[in-house]
Amino acid sequence: MSARVKVAFAMSPEARARVFPRERTARFEEVADLLGFLTELESDAARRVLADVEVLVTCWGAPFVDTDVLARAPHLRAVLHAAGTVKPYVADEVLRRGVRVSSAAEANAVPVAEYTVAMIVLANKKVLPIAARYQQRRQEFDVEQAFPRLGNFGQRVGIVGASKIGRKVVELLRPYALEIVVYDPFLTAADADALGVARVGLDELLATSDVVSVHAPSLPTTRHLLDARGIGLMRAGATLVNTARGEIVDQDALTERVVAGELFAILDVTTPWVLEHDHPLYGHDHALLTPHIAGSLGVELGRLSAVVLDELHRFVRGRALAHEVQVDRLAITA
Repeated sequence: MSARVKVAFAMSPEARARVFPRERTARFEEVADLLGFLTELESDAARRVLADVEVLVTCWGAPFVDTDVLARAPHLRAVLHAAGTVKPYVADEVLRRGVRVSSAAEANAVPVAEYTVAMIVLANKKVLPIAARYQQRRQEFDVEQAFPRLGNFGQRVGIVGASKIGRKVVELLRPYALEIVVYDPFLTAADADALGVARVGLDELLATSDVVSVHAPSLPTTRHLLDARGIGLMRAGATLVNTARGEIVDQDALTERVVAGELFAILDVTTPWVLEHDHPLYGHDHALLTPHIAGSLGVELGRLSAVVLDELHRFVRGRALAHEVQVDRLAITA
């Protein structure tokens, strides 16, 4: 392989501005000839770029790369995706035909895991209801009498889904004196031992955890994975944290128990993406809603660019990609 490769960027203008501003793309020119930025792959101008391109760098809003695109890009050898899942952007058949595909999902997992860990610690400390009550009363009160199980020492945290994010959460929780259990039908005993967690069934996890954190992929088989029956198993005073996808949880069942004062909910994702203006979870003392901020934002976007640049260096040098997507894993990942 030559010392330099021909690279084109394909993504929405917004993603380009956020993830690949000029000061970041300039670093790609050290090892690549940049053929330009594309927002589509159909026009004559795009076809001229595709005729020469060897590596496509994609991100949010990228046009779909399928076998028709491959026919117009005879020299394409790799697609380096500067975000999470590649499913909306690259057809399975592209991987099967030998095009190497890399994803920055692991890099994007870092801020999600950091957000999750922060929320788990705050949830066990009962910061949400204590702060609400303190704001309302504006005077000292007996927090231990009001919340006798507050604190993190010895509390059980249940992780639903040993995904990249789920595993990163486990890693970041290691310094805390917590008991961590995981439900994932694909997690082997050896993997669990390596992670330092106990494998449990979903019912047991829901019924015994002080905090349940959702990290399963959104698939047809995981819709309402936490259904009304499962939500009903959660013990009073427990907290559900969801940074994955809203449809994995029966939101109506969760809302009912939160509004009744039985559960706490920290939700970075909901169904729909933005709840109706008068939804009862807004402003409720037992709920914290954030507008999907757990993923990479602001300065964190620089990590995505850096990962893709490192993958490009690996590709140019003929080394294995650090975050290559395996086609046989696509069916069970987000």
